[in-house]
Amino acid sequence: MGTGKYKRVVLKLSGEALAGDQGFGINPAVVEDIAGQIKEVRRHGVDCAVVVGGGNIWRGLAGSAKGMDRATADYMGMLATVMNALALQDALEKKDVYSRVQSAIDMRQVAEPYIRRKAIRHMEKGRVVIFGAGTGNPYFSTDTTAALRAAEIEADVILMGKKNTDGVYDSDPNKNPNAKKFDELDYIEVLQRNLQVMDSTATSLCMDNKIPIVVFNIDKHENLVKAALGENIGTTVGGRKK
Repeated sequence: MGTGKYKRVVLKLSGEALAGDQGFGINPAVVEDIAGQIKEVRRHGVDCAVVVGGGNIWRGLAGSAKGMDRATADYMGMLATVMNALALQDALEKKDVYSRVQSAIDMRQVAEPYIRRKAIRHMEKGRVVIFGAGTGNPYFSTDTTAALRAAEIEADVILMGKKNTDGVYDSDPNKNPNAKKFDELDYIEVLQRNLQVMDSTATSLCMDNKIPIVVFNIDKHENLVKAALGENIGTTVGGRKK
């Protein structure tokens, strides 16, 4: 049953969102909760694709900063995202939600290769598609992956599930009690003010393809469903669709 204003969404999850309060690794209880929310999104008839980060296991930039070759460090980060994707797939399957992991790096024993038309077909059949291994290229973030995949599969919106924040602020609300939360922002303002909703490459890609971004707190149960149904939650970049 289609009850929201979005037909197809891309959910962007950071690796930290899967770690929960433990701060690292994969927290099965947190992954199970997110899987339950995704199941509810599907129940409302919304096509759902997911892009997962890998920062709970490995960060390429951190490795590079300590002297590791940047490309090697980034490839390691891509492998970490596949681990997270498989954990989410397992949680979804246990809730009777059919899903497929598609990897930008070929690893056929555990995931399908990324094929755009196949991903779209999976969603048309009601399956959740989880995109792992980033874009398959070093120097590109999983934020850029989310923007690229959203454009490719013609998603209506990118839902940025953030940990410990309920939107975009003009400064760090954890350090500045007077920080101002934005309800809506333009892409240009995000870039000019360096608000770090996404990296600049991802933000520009969303702007060029007119893909709105909704930033919300993934920690609160039901927030994902509210965001996917188009409720006014968090911060919307690029304007709320009427």
